Amino acid sequence: MNLCDASSKKIQFRKTLSGSNKIPVKSIKSPDGDIIDCINIYHQPAFDHPLLKNHTILMRPSLHPQKGPIGEGELFKSNAHGREDKKPFAQLWQLSGECPEGTIPITRNQKARNFKRYAKKKHKSFSQLDDPSTHEHAVASVQNNVYFGAKATINVWQPQVQTSGEFSLAQIWVLAGANSFLNSVEAGWMVSPSLYGDNNTRLFTFWTRDGYQSVGCYNLFCPGFVQTNTTIALGATISPVSTYHGAQYDIILCIFKDPKQNVWWLQYGNDGVIGYWPASLFTSLADSASLIQWGGGVVNTAQGGQHTTTQMGSGHFSEEQAGGASYFKNLQVVDQSNTLVPPGDITSTAQKPNCYNIILAKNDDAGDFFFYGGPGRNPNCP
Repeated sequence: MNLCDASSKKIQFRKTLSGSNKIPVKSIKSPDGDIIDCINIYHQPAFDHPLLKNHTILMRPSLHPQKGPIGEGELFKSNAHGREDKKPFAQLWQLSGECPEGTIPITRNQKARNFKRYAKKKHKSFSQLDDPSTHEHAVASVQNNVYFGAKATINVWQPQVQTSGEFSLAQIWVLAGANSFLNSVEAGWMVSPSLYGDNNTRLFTFWTRDGYQSVGCYNLFCPGFVQTNTTIALGATISPVSTYHGAQYDIILCIFKDPKQNVWWLQYGNDGVIGYWPASLFTSLADSASLIQWGGGVVNTAQGGQHTTTQMGSGHFSEEQAGGASYFKNLQVVDQSNTLVPPGDITSTAQKPNCYNIILAKNDDAGDFFFYGGPGRNPNCP
């Protein structure tokens, strides 16, 4: 069965949901109401993919990218709570228990029936925007080179989302190809009432191999991403989050290509891993990436003819800087020698800077970084 076929993809999707929900080794109820199912690692959705039927799980990378010189930066030290220890991010469900060895945590999502429509129509990279009146981003980009990954420290907030048909996110994109041949692997945090049924800030991944048309999905909603981590659940709530001029919380994410294993790993902190996308899932991304993006995005449905009040980042403009505005710092890319290096010539783009903006910066301590975000509708963004 060809997974590229939309009807067969729908069948596989339903099979994945019913299978993962019926055979948990253990189920955990999170304080936020989520149910986390602990599924045998070899029964996870990835193995419904025809290309992965006989796949042997890779539990760790053959090697991690070599680290470049990046520091904290004086600008960010006040009230900063980075997560570089053994638990680089805390998720609410972890307060209620843990999954046994040999299983992975899968968020039981009652909203998953909306996946097919949502993934196709709502999630796009800046380079794929075909309707800037609906999709708005504030992003930093590098291109015109060969990339084998990207890394950043991402400030975590809980932006307000106006309607259930909108979202707000902060993420890393690793892309190659164009139009219907565009391939992308992505990770970050998002608030999406339509996808998750609430306004919590949640960890997410996304992938596509056909320009966000029909092949690919969020998290583990379809076969593809192979999870190896037993303590982090994709789609689960991240807690705590940053507060305005109060405590600041960050997550560190890195997507990189393992040249020996031929997979794209998702790393958290400085050496932990969540799982990977086999390169065989892709066409343009089978070898390397040609475009890296970091930044925030929202959907603006412009109800009543007015711009949405959905916030991006902290909901405050970049000019407020640390404590007021959200940020990405320690921006790096993975080069052909498998080394994390400065990105080089970064460009920034914000379609509607009176609604959401971005300011690039650089210093010797924190490397390349930027502030971004905004409140959405305001007197200058009607």
